[in-house]
Amino acid sequence: MKTTCERFLDYVRWNTCSDEQSQTVPSTPGQIDFAKYLTEELKALGIEDVRLDDKGYIYGSLPANVDGDIPTIGFIAHLDTSEAHPSVTKAPRIIENYDGGIITLESGMTIDPDVTVKLADCKGQTLIVTDGYTLLGGDDKAGIAEIVTALEYLLTHPDVKHGKVAFSFTPDEEIGTSQDNFNVEAFGADFAYTIDGGSFGEIDFENFFAATAMVKIKGVTTHPGEAKNQMKNASLIAMEYDHLLPPWERPEHTEGYEGFYHLDTISGDCENCTMAYLIREHDKEKFDGRKETMEKASEFLNDRYGEGTVTVEISESYRNMAEIVRPHMHIVDNAREAIRQLGVEPVTSPIRGGTDGAELSYKGVPCPNIGTGSFNHHSVTEVASVDQMEKCTHLVIKILEKYA
Repeated sequence: MKTTCERFLDYVRWNTCSDEQSQTVPSTPGQIDFAKYLTEELKALGIEDVRLDDKGYIYGSLPANVDGDIPTIGFIAHLDTSEAHPSVTKAPRIIENYDGGIITLESGMTIDPDVTVKLADCKGQTLIVTDGYTLLGGDDKAGIAEIVTALEYLLTHPDVKHGKVAFSFTPDEEIGTSQDNFNVEAFGADFAYTIDGGSFGEIDFENFFAATAMVKIKGVTTHPGEAKNQMKNASLIAMEYDHLLPPWERPEHTEGYEGFYHLDTISGDCENCTMAYLIREHDKEKFDGRKETMEKASEFLNDRYGEGTVTVEISESYRNMAEIVRPHMHIVDNAREAIRQLGVEPVTSPIRGGTDGAELSYKGVPCPNIGTGSFNHHSVTEVASVDQMEKCTHLVIKILEKYA
């Protein structure tokens, strides 16, 4: 039987970064290649119910081995990794019995426990890092390795009683489209857990309400020597627009339940300028207020520069799953108790982002998130703890035992 660590080191060598500009599903061929590999591995373990659809989604299940009215519990992880940095190009570095000090990577980058609090908690553990030039891929190859290893354990230990177990591995989570083609009926779970990012012991069921705002500025160009009372510089008006939003409500000044406006991209010239904003908030009323603030900023500038100078198009991305999960808190409470049984006090905090579970919850499958034992995601300083990944594998098994 493979360990979670062995699987993880195998999986991270697959280049599965997603591509936000792609028009295909999945967005990159590496994801479908990895999905095919994973499907064959699952079948080789003896899992008869494994299906890979034409869009790169894997669905499967293990039958219950105990009688009774037991809910079908699902587990989800995503195939893709961020496109922020290249995927692993050589075997990751393993640090045994981490001494608690600064880790210097081959590139010269450092990971400092005084800066990364989660690293400080890993003293004495076995860690996995890269050379500092690439991602590691713990987000979310760690989650996949943990689920697959738990499935193999259940197959080889029939004495562990469980109800029906559903699982799914999805493409393109990192670009926010993983739930666009997710088949809830094919998944077949009554409720589920995403296994996706964070330290072992984290069990989270609150996330942002999220929207994207496209702000378009239409200027007027003339020769700069003859511009008086004629030119309207779109790039300068864009700067005015951004200054109308509270500067203390940017990502770099917020934490916990605090929402923000994030200027993600800006491009343009004197005649046209476009800005893309991310709007995030945990509270629905405040979320609606943020959208209204952006609309009022455009109205103010249109009064100053003429109607049609500034347009704002806002599209909602995902909602806070807490609304759906709270009526079913046994999902969270049982996970917390299982974490305690594995020797760690559970931690619950608001997710300052979204997961597959956020949208899935609104499709009728309440789905909180469990940490994987990896952190510093989307960065070349990403870290995975072997000790924590092994505990996450056991957590999956213990949750199933509780419901059986």
